[in-house]
Amino acid sequence: MTVLDLTAPAPARTETTDTSGAIEAATEFRLLGPVVVYDRGTGTGIAPAGPKQRALLAALVVHAGRQLSVDRLVEELWGERPPANAPSALHTHVARLRRLLPARGHEWISTLPTGYLLRLGRASTDVARFTRLSAQGRAAVPQDPREATRLLGRALALWQGTALQDSCHGPLCTAEADRLDEQRLTALEALYEASLNCGRYAEIVCDLEHLTAAHPLRERLYDLLMVALYRCGRQSEALGVYERARRHLVATLGVEPGPALRCRLDAVLNHCPTLTAARPHRPDLTAETARLQDRIDQLVADQADLLRRVGELDTGR
Repeated sequence: MTVLDLTAPAPARTETTDTSGAIEAATEFRLLGPVVVYDRGTGTGIAPAGPKQRALLAALVVHAGRQLSVDRLVEELWGERPPANAPSALHTHVARLRRLLPARGHEWISTLPTGYLLRLGRASTDVARFTRLSAQGRAAVPQDPREATRLLGRALALWQGTALQDSCHGPLCTAEADRLDEQRLTALEALYEASLNCGRYAEIVCDLEHLTAAHPLRERLYDLLMVALYRCGRQSEALGVYERARRHLVATLGVEPGPALRCRLDAVLNHCPTLTAARPHRPDLTAETARLQDRIDQLVADQADLLRRVGELDTGR
């Protein structure tokens, strides 16, 4: 196994008794990059030594709370050509994982009649944190784009590389890595949409250029780049982005751009008012100040009334 000193900040350590619950709560399984068992208390992580160990741990964590059969795990580790003693070899890998995981009270991996099951208990995963933050960020894009950029930025900062890095050979890990990569791209698209809504179009052009080059079949990224360029006063370049998208789609998939991207082309050609950057929402400070002043006046009046009544009580004694 490999011990890592991770750079992600750890919460302040608190004094707790050495119970299984405390161990679970301090443990986080990280899959958004190298597969690591992270200790929040010490700020360090332990990575399984080999790709089969990493794939086994990742598969069990992804399916935590559900049994994975011996056959599925054998296929995950060895594919279509498992060794003759595959069940015994799998059992050995499970035993090594048990020694790797924090002990003292919590049974992480259970052996069942036909397979194995990992119980998270109070432990967490970076995948769950990413899912929660990105969902909150996407929901905030229309009404509060600044908050959306903050939440989505936190979600994307959890990524330390490709999902399930060095573990994606079998069907379980490959499918999960593909799913997570799709969620990451969706979060990126929401982040740049929120940035556009905040008026930060000039700042994101370069990022979107790189993303469209890396994902040439993703129409939403072209759409966002066209809007950013148009708002920078670069209409001809925005039109060029559409042509680039069209060439990639026709050459690779044999299809024309979809309705959304075609509508964006028409909007750019016709200088549609909807392309104009929306003015960021600003609170009505005058009204807010008036409300606060009313509240202050009321508190002053209440204080004067209270002092008057106290004075009357003293006089009556």
